[in-house]
Amino acid sequence: MSAENSPTPLVPSEVEGRGTVFGADAPRLGSGRAKIPDVAGTAEPRGSLADFIWFRTGGPAEWLVRPKDIADLSRFLRDLDPAVPVLPVGVGSNLLVRDGGVPGVVVRLPKSFAHVTVEPGYRVRAGAGAMGITVASKARDAGIAGLEFMRGIPGTAGGAVRMNAGAYGRDVSDILVEATLVLRDGRVETWPGQRFAFTYRHSDTPEGAVVVEALFEGTPGDSETIGAEMDRIAAEREASQPLRSRTGGSTFKNPAGTKAWQVIDEAGCRGLQIGDAQVSEKHCNFLLNLGNASSAQIEQLGEEVRRRVRAHSGVELEWEIQRVGVLSSDK
Repeated sequence: MSAENSPTPLVPSEVEGRGTVFGADAPRLGSGRAKIPDVAGTAEPRGSLADFIWFRTGGPAEWLVRPKDIADLSRFLRDLDPAVPVLPVGVGSNLLVRDGGVPGVVVRLPKSFAHVTVEPGYRVRAGAGAMGITVASKARDAGIAGLEFMRGIPGTAGGAVRMNAGAYGRDVSDILVEATLVLRDGRVETWPGQRFAFTYRHSDTPEGAVVVEALFEGTPGDSETIGAEMDRIAAEREASQPLRSRTGGSTFKNPAGTKAWQVIDEAGCRGLQIGDAQVSEKHCNFLLNLGNASSAQIEQLGEEVRRRVRAHSGVELEWEIQRVGVLSSDK
């Protein structure tokens, strides 16, 4: 189904202040030749983000930095000009990178940050780069219950802490004991879970800070029972979500008292399409890149869905997908 009417044009005033890290008025993407501190890991000028972002769209990072370890990241951020913005990115499963790219530094943690270990007290310590399924599986093997829902979170532990990710009735805030961050000025701090002031899909993680490790706590459980619940979650996701598509996961937060997919469906948006950007027929709180969609088309489609839902039911949908970067002048 294509849009029945011309979609509302996407202009900067419509998207600012709703999950945008860098607004349309931000400086255009630089050449990547700006001076940055040395890093023991890698620093790639104009590093591609579309290579790994789930939507497979969007412009490059001015600098894509992969630190070697926590100490390397700490030194790098300490010595980086405070005026340079820093954006941590995991696997990009809930991220839309705009076509103009991301100014400043994008930090992506390498595999050395993906460790997961079991500790006494039914606790699991995970590097921020560890995937949710890895954390859940480690807990299952150790007979730790309560982390099964992490099987349904397609991102990293660090991203899950930052956005208070949740699924199947539980959120990260329910299980987080503490998390370690490298702050924008290079200081390394460990915060108790309460300090993050979690709300629905939000935490008070400081801007530019990078979560590098998290400690989760569950309860005693039976590995077989835990595994069965994880299998149920996997089967339910497979049946209800377009997992094998280029998507960004849940697009909008659930409004109070209802589900985002329901108000989207009731507004007639299932299958709505702008170019190669489409509202999923299978789960209409998912936007899809059918092959050659630009980030601008995906974001414009999301804004059109918001407009139609608002007109139909008065519900104001809020973006759950994080939209970052600058709008391209030629898109």
